Amino acid sequence: MNVVNASHSANAGPALDGRPAQMELQGVSIGYGGRPVQQDLNFRIRRGDVFIVMGGSGCGKSTVMRCLTGLVEPMAGRVLVAGASLWDVSAAERAQIMRRNGVMYQSGALWSSMTLRENVALPLEQYTDLGTAQVRAIADYKLALVGLAGFGDYYPSEISGGMRKRVGVARAMALDPDTLLFDEPSAGLDPLSARRLDDLILQLRDSLGTTMVVVTHELDSIFSIGDDAVFLDAATGTMLTTGNPRHLRDASEHRLVREFLNRGNL
Repeated sequence: MNVVNASHSANAGPALDGRPAQMELQGVSIGYGGRPVQQDLNFRIRRGDVFIVMGGSGCGKSTVMRCLTGLVEPMAGRVLVAGASLWDVSAAERAQIMRRNGVMYQSGALWSSMTLRENVALPLEQYTDLGTAQVRAIADYKLALVGLAGFGDYYPSEISGGMRKRVGVARAMALDPDTLLFDEPSAGLDPLSARRLDDLILQLRDSLGTTMVVVTHELDSIFSIGDDAVFLDAATGTMLTTGNPRHLRDASEHRLVREFLNRGNL
């Protein structure tokens, strides 16, 4: 995959393999209180890819994720989800589009007073008219998909950190989303648990065809699961490049990107 510079990506044509963009940022600037965190963001997330949002601490990775999920309105530009401009539709339409995304937060964000099944069932109870038996069956199925069959009656305090992350994934999948977004999924995990979570992301992408967006700075994850990526720079407050992480590691024209992906061993 060729490296695409930020200055050129706004004019990029269709994906080379013909797959449409599941998400796209066109000239987006985002920030808080009128102060931008990232500006002039132009990149596409192809349907079925594992797309990595990467960069150093404080560059705005999590803010970009919140923008993609519709939680932060851009100061400028357009956010497209499956071709629909997220902030050019009614609030009701935007809410419907947002429900096509599932989000796994860094901590898992599970309710400690609820069983694992009840945690996964929560979106189904809130956004569907399914009966109790159907909700229970779907929640158990989602837990089975992440390798936790038979754990429905456990509470978050009774399982490991890696297992709690998996429950977070199961809950994010509850409504059968088109896109799953992960905010630093490997944070706080030992290397083996982190690798298992990476393997799970790939298994779900391959079996369900779900587009995956992963915010991370973990090199092992970036190289093992990433099909495409964008690199955000804190100093300039914009993206430096997009492309396959392994290609960027070896051949990016930006030394900062190569240093980040080689951990300074150039």
